[in-house]
Amino acid sequence: MDDQLALRIQLFREGGQVRPGVVDFVAAELSALSDEGAPVTEETAGMLTSHLIMALTRLLDGESIEKFETDEQVAAELAAHPAAVERARRTAARAETELGATLPDSEINFLALHLAVLAQRVSG
Repeated sequence: MDDQLALRIQLFREGGQVRPGVVDFVAAELSALSDEGAPVTEETAGMLTSHLIMALTRLLDGESIEKFETDEQVAAELAAHPAAVERARRTAARAETELGATLPDSEINFLALHLAVLAQRVSG
């Protein structure tokens, strides 16, 4: 993780708008991705980081996450990225176990899109 991504995480942690456990969970997921060989930097994973922190926070705060109109298009795009979908599902399962946050399919798909882009940076 580069300094800029670490700063993003620190700002979330110190901002008081999200639960520390969520920030810790996302930081651990980013570390795991890095250990798997993904280039986890502000450029490659900044949006993934913010998206996941905010989605988990909304869920834990009892806010509903609506189905997106683009869900079918996203699912079709993900057909070419089964590893990203599987990785997103594992992350969602850990979020449910560790945080009690159940990510809906639409959020899992968006997480998978972020992971697919990250994987393309590894292979590209």
